[in-house]
Amino acid sequence: MDVDIGNALASVASPGVSREGLERLDERVAVAHERIERGMENREHGYEALNLPNRTEPDEIRTAVEPVAGPDTETLLTIGIGGSALGAATITNALADEGDTEAIYLDNVDPEWVSSHLEGASLEHTAINVVSRSGTTAETLANFLVVRDAFESAGVDWTERTIVTTGESGPLRDLSDRHDLPALTVPDGVPGRFSALSAVGMVAAAVCGHDPEALLEGAAAEADSLSGSLFECPAYAYGATSYALDARGAGTNAMIPYAESLETYAEWFAQLWAESLGKDELGQTPVRALGVTDQHSQLQLYRAGPRDKLVTFVKPRTGPDRPIPETDVDDLAYLGDSTLGELLEAEFEATEASLAAAGRPNVRVELECVDEYELGGLLYGMEAACVLAGELYGVETFTQPAVEWAKKATRGLLGGGEFDEADAVTEKTELRVER
Repeated sequence: MDVDIGNALASVASPGVSREGLERLDERVAVAHERIERGMENREHGYEALNLPNRTEPDEIRTAVEPVAGPDTETLLTIGIGGSALGAATITNALADEGDTEAIYLDNVDPEWVSSHLEGASLEHTAINVVSRSGTTAETLANFLVVRDAFESAGVDWTERTIVTTGESGPLRDLSDRHDLPALTVPDGVPGRFSALSAVGMVAAAVCGHDPEALLEGAAAEADSLSGSLFECPAYAYGATSYALDARGAGTNAMIPYAESLETYAEWFAQLWAESLGKDELGQTPVRALGVTDQHSQLQLYRAGPRDKLVTFVKPRTGPDRPIPETDVDDLAYLGDSTLGELLEAEFEATEASLAAAGRPNVRVELECVDEYELGGLLYGMEAACVLAGELYGVETFTQPAVEWAKKATRGLLGGGEFDEADAVTEKTELRVER
């Protein structure tokens, strides 16, 4: 990925960061890079995620998915939540093409929504991909039990249609051993939100016919660009600039891809940024949007609302195009000389310029196109940017204690043990306004 931070400079935007401020910050980036390199070399928890391009085995993934992949599989149901689903969904949604296996993600436990997906699928032509490191994630296991029951009720042998990605031990590992299911291991030292470039993210890609090797090659190329200076490394330029703008008041980061295929990427980024950096009352709040759709719903706020936002644009330089037919309506005649791609590019350039004209900081992240290689580079680059930002904030990037609190409360409410967190639910303060 390439990064242009020109519209985040203080000479353009407020809040903004001066060139001198970036040069001072670059000294801290050099120190942070040394820490990141050391963590990678020692395979420390979290930092190990940045080693995945050289540690993930695509042949192992291809072999494992072989029993459930192929023309007979029309639909892949991936059952996971958070990092166990968003990375895979980002990849398959970005690369989806006509004729691919349809990828559906059961990452919520809304009963109506789950039931609608099951009722709409031809189960004899559906594969199951269940993902949980611990094998005890309540939402994942609940949905898996529901899906398994649906297969049994339809007379379809779920054991012939299921692949498992989990830890070395736990209920899912025991299940896979008991039923001789194809199983892959969640890599040690890699938090779920950093696991897209492992089996966690790439089983679905392989089943749907995409190229794991190219994803890893793109990520490896991005890894090779890591250096001790933000002026030489796109990932660090983005992470350091985001951190600097947050320190100057831009506490919201609006991630806006200008490609429909990258809409799920914005969801993946939101988890990565929020769960990693939201500690000790620090961290930017990620907001998801989609260009050009949200020019008509959110741009008003970004251009004329509070000066507390960074807007991040992500766009491919090239892609498929389609001509706009000519029309005899005079006010629309100019469109007949253009294509949808040209209109999309003009919309992007106008939006970017409008923010700069209003002095609102924005950063451009560019890919050559949306394919496996470029997508692998984008995912890796944003992970590295997040790790760098975490070093600059001085937070524990790879933990998520606030999430664990809610998990304990949920388990306690369902009778899964005694947890003080569950008691807090009954202590809710109420001030009801009713009809």
